[in-house]
Amino acid sequence: MPARRLSLRPTHLASAILLGLAIPGVVLAQEAAPTSGARTLDTVTVTGSRIKRTDVEAALPVTIIQKAEIEAQGITSAEQLLQFLNVASNASDSLASNAGIAPADLRGNNGVSGANLRGQGADATLVLLNGRRVATHGLRGQAVDLNSIPFAAIDRVEVLRDGASAVYGTDAIGGVINFITRSDYQGITVNAGFDVTQEGGGNIYTYSLLGGMGDIDADGWNVWGTMNYRQNEILLGSDRDYSNTFQLNRGLSPDTRGTPFATVSNLAGGLITGTLADPAGGGGQALINILNLPGAAGCEAGGDMMGPYGYRLWGVANSKYACAWDYPAAQVMQQPQESLQALGRATFKIGENHRFYAEVMASRSESNRQFEAQQITSSVSTAAAALGPSTWYPLNANTTATYNTIYNALASYFGPTNLVYGRPIPYRWRCEVCGPRQIETTTKAYRFLVGVDGTIGSWDYDIGLSRAASEAQSVLGSGYYFTPGFKAALGSGLLNPFLMPGQQHDPAGVAMLQAASAAGVSLYGGESTVTTLDAAFSGGLGFNLWGGEVMAAVGVDLRREEFEFGSTKDGIVLDNSYIFGAPFDATNNLPKVSRDVKALYVETFLPIVDSLEVSLAVRRDDYDGFGATINPKFSFKWQPIDSLAFRGAISDGFKVPEFTKLFSGVTESPYTGFDLVDPASCPSGVASPTVPGCAAIQPSILTGGKADLKPETSDQKSFGVVFAPNDNFNVSLDWWQIERTNTTRVPNQATLVANYDLFTANWIRDAGGQVVAIDRRFINSGGTLISGIELDANVIGELAGGTFRVNLNGSYIDSFQEKALESTPYGPNQVGKYIRYYNLPLKWKHTLSFAWAKGDWSHTLTQIYRDGYKDEVPVSVVNNSYIPENWKPDVDDYITYNYSLGWTGLENAKFTFIVRNLLNEDPPFTAHYNDFASGAAWEPRVADPRGRSFALMVEYKFN
Repeated sequence: MPARRLSLRPTHLASAILLGLAIPGVVLAQEAAPTSGARTLDTVTVTGSRIKRTDVEAALPVTIIQKAEIEAQGITSAEQLLQFLNVASNASDSLASNAGIAPADLRGNNGVSGANLRGQGADATLVLLNGRRVATHGLRGQAVDLNSIPFAAIDRVEVLRDGASAVYGTDAIGGVINFITRSDYQGITVNAGFDVTQEGGGNIYTYSLLGGMGDIDADGWNVWGTMNYRQNEILLGSDRDYSNTFQLNRGLSPDTRGTPFATVSNLAGGLITGTLADPAGGGGQALINILNLPGAAGCEAGGDMMGPYGYRLWGVANSKYACAWDYPAAQVMQQPQESLQALGRATFKIGENHRFYAEVMASRSESNRQFEAQQITSSVSTAAAALGPSTWYPLNANTTATYNTIYNALASYFGPTNLVYGRPIPYRWRCEVCGPRQIETTTKAYRFLVGVDGTIGSWDYDIGLSRAASEAQSVLGSGYYFTPGFKAALGSGLLNPFLMPGQQHDPAGVAMLQAASAAGVSLYGGESTVTTLDAAFSGGLGFNLWGGEVMAAVGVDLRREEFEFGSTKDGIVLDNSYIFGAPFDATNNLPKVSRDVKALYVETFLPIVDSLEVSLAVRRDDYDGFGATINPKFSFKWQPIDSLAFRGAISDGFKVPEFTKLFSGVTESPYTGFDLVDPASCPSGVASPTVPGCAAIQPSILTGGKADLKPETSDQKSFGVVFAPNDNFNVSLDWWQIERTNTTRVPNQATLVANYDLFTANWIRDAGGQVVAIDRRFINSGGTLISGIELDANVIGELAGGTFRVNLNGSYIDSFQEKALESTPYGPNQVGKYIRYYNLPLKWKHTLSFAWAKGDWSHTLTQIYRDGYKDEVPVSVVNNSYIPENWKPDVDDYITYNYSLGWTGLENAKFTFIVRNLLNEDPPFTAHYNDFASGAAWEPRVADPRGRSFALMVEYKFN
């Protein structure tokens, strides 16, 4: 398609930034800019606007990351790219940070890597491929899985660091990431690379093939395709010394008494009646491991990663003689994953001004989410009750010797009182013979796209029809067992929870366990699809303002979104009575649901004068079930002198609830506490049987989806300045603020109690007026307020016969606040403070790089900085009952260095050698034990667990 060409006047602002983009091997974080001199450029569309222009240094802050920059850093996946960007948030969006046992509302993130900009969440960051939507992941339907993006085909990545609902519709509150592939290709290129760690584990291998033929100008057609294979090997917490939870003096200790050599429990009906009085004082003991009794061998003798239970830290005095096991260190730091991605595109000229194109994208990703072995717990919890007393360690012909060892050890220290010989022994046991728990997830994604583009007169157009889908299926691997057979194996006594290292279970017991294996059983599966017909037109309106021609874009977007989710097996209720410990999600079974979206948008570019341009955009989206929403955007760029420009934008945004939040099933669970009262009859809120109306109540708690949810809304502002006094220096500074209201959240109980008048309908009563249930399903309530500053500065020059560039790119978070209700003020600023599992708002992040290139050689040294923060406070410190000797309230900064060396001295070949984490810096210590993440004593949302690694990437082109 012949593009209209415009001539640009020279400016220091343009030439300085564009020179920075031209240097190979530079760090990722460049501002798009126009060229200098009398040169002409093809018109292009930059993410955030539908208007094709040559001046891409527009009013909106867009970071453009070129393929050469990506390769110089040794980045081989979209997930790695997002971890490198400072504008990306520190949340549980990577294969390391979401490797643990997720809370229920994030259970379906198996094998998923998400893009999360400016702390808004992966579900509020829009991911595009060549400017068009792809399907969200099939298990939850909330966010696009970056592992489905065909990374080998990427030519550049454009990151719009601003809201874009006025242009793209829903989900673009945090910003937009647009993965753009090459438009045509001729020849064959082969790539191969490896990234291996110095200390072993977590290696990464990648291979790709790219081939194409046909010259669009000479032949009138071009066809090309690429295929990429990537493998991530597993990395366990036990593979790294710093992942050690037994650091009691620093405030960290595993909160489990389920150990490979079991801890005895005092559950009623078992060996111990009541509690055992401690001869050394300190109260009755309820959980006891005989290895930890005075004079015994010690917890460490029971097996790898065992140690004394930190009862003082956790405030559990009745477990003074319990042992613990470092289960966080047994978790996976990097999930093993294999992915195969492919993309092909064919383009055909239709006359001189029109083209027909067809594009096919397909990917298959297999991940193995692995957890530590089952903890078999004798308690009154729902899961443990599925096993029952019949699984306690019995006294029979097979168990006499072990049973007597346990009984005699307890009687020798505590005395025989409150011990009943012959009763079975309840226990907490880490069943290592059961093997690690594994969930194997296969995700298949595709997108088919056909379209035509070209010019009609002075207007460009692009019309496309696409269908995209993501289908994911999770099945159980090792470590899960059908409950009846599992109970029989445990209750037989043939499996011995009190084995010392080196001892073996009875082969008959192991055979019973293997016969009960549930490996291969479908856990759940889902599919998300989106079908889109869109048309965009842009061009000049035929009249000028004082600064030039007024331009406009108009378009329509017709979309159908579909989703389904299932977790059933032949009508069987999938819970602990069927397979023990499997995280089934049957309450969220959802037959296929769909909604239609109709959208119309208009955008105008107004060059008021030579130094001032204004852009106006507005979009109307009409959703089935929600009605219409209109979202405007205003942006400007003022360039009073060649070297200085100011830019800013004000916009509205919105986010429509996902199908899972609307239609997931309702779960009813009992409230077991004795501190809850009816707020209508007990204004004090204090439970007391002697005060009328203040008796404790125990209603059911309802959680799940709610069909009457409304879209979230946002108000966004940004203001920035770009300064380039000469060709060797430029800097940009952008302030931004996002206020998100009507947010979708689960109301906490305290909010429902304190604001009873607002939530009266959530307290469900019977005919007699008694509270029988509390509705804690999703609601629209409250909001968040987040603001910050983003910096990018470049110094460019000549050194030792070559060219150098110094780049500093940083992100500063000033405010991160929440409120539960619209009518209440925002809470305290959470920046620099620990937040569990979700976004961790670090105050400052930056990358600082020095790049130098001469001839066939290029070098880049990059510093990656992540600010420290206030740590999670241990329970005993909160209660002031026990202060660990070396506990510190602050987590240290995390600073690493990468070095890259590139060589192009061999014809048609390119070699890139990278050393990551050059100084082999361990992640900073944190007292958080990562129950919902991976590993311990480190934070996977901030740090890379792999340590120093060596990567080599080789590219060869065949003529």
